Amino acid sequence: MRPAAEPKLISGNANRTLANSVARRMSMHRGISVDLCEARVERFNDQEIFVEVYENVRGEDMFIIQPTSNPANDNLMELLIIADALRRSSASRITAVIPYFGYARQDRRSKARTPISAKLVANMIVGAGIERVLTMDLHAAQIQGFFDIPVDNLYASPIFALDIEHQFQGRMGDVMIVSPDVGGVARARELAKRITAPLAIVDKRREKPGEVAEMTVIGDVSGKTCIIVDDICDTAGTLCKAAEVLIQQGAKEVHSYITHGVLSGPAVDRIENSVMKSLVITDSIEPTEPVKNARNIRIVPTAPIFAQAILNIWSGTSVSSLFETDTLGPIYEGTYARN
Repeated sequence: MRPAAEPKLISGNANRTLANSVARRMSMHRGISVDLCEARVERFNDQEIFVEVYENVRGEDMFIIQPTSNPANDNLMELLIIADALRRSSASRITAVIPYFGYARQDRRSKARTPISAKLVANMIVGAGIERVLTMDLHAAQIQGFFDIPVDNLYASPIFALDIEHQFQGRMGDVMIVSPDVGGVARARELAKRITAPLAIVDKRREKPGEVAEMTVIGDVSGKTCIIVDDICDTAGTLCKAAEVLIQQGAKEVHSYITHGVLSGPAVDRIENSVMKSLVITDSIEPTEPVKNARNIRIVPTAPIFAQAILNIWSGTSVSSLFETDTLGPIYEGTYARN
């Protein structure tokens, strides 16, 4: 049974553009105006974060839209403090909408005397009074098990499938999906299955973190339009190197579809100067001006899927239905293919 009250949205400073877009999409779905809850999230001179919510939230179903991207610690603290403010204001339920889940790459102990920071962050989120998490393309699926609350992990692959079928219309027979490493094979295979394309793998070996020593392509990419698929692009070193190796192995052209465009340090320059014809990212992380102005970087929106997922959570209906391309098609009609 649908609750009587409407869902309420509130946002930190991490990605206000996405939060506003989600509110607009929900307004279209509901047929009534859905606005972000009025609040101030600011810093004192010593950089302590302060939150004040100007609206009554007693008994409300609250959704905090806040990716924990760079600066990860500030954005994480904003999320926790907003949640505490809502809990102390008697909100009936608090859901954290975290399009990009920071610290997800620290999901296991890679060597002795190292932390599992993703688990620590999960504990902090639960301790702040958050009762549900909605995110997209967790770096490792097992992170869902770090939480003692429900976690809905959306996938970008249905969005990417819609975009690929539009962008490569008439050329789908030449498309080959490529995983940039062995660990990402499941993600790449899932997208390949959606668009009925073959799969290749770039096997990389590192001598030390951040440096790729050797790459080998598993599969015949000759004459193919290769699409590299991954969840995170940080400094873009591995991505650009993989594109070069694919071209050397006879690929006709190389494109990349990456969910979370962290794009730190020299990433944008590397991408613009690489052999890649295009890099497609989502807006799960607020794009910087260099990213927006890059000639070969394109951004696809996540607001439609997040808006629908929030409405499904609020109304108690299925979120997993959004994993299907047939379900997302009508939601993204007229929006997914915009350049």
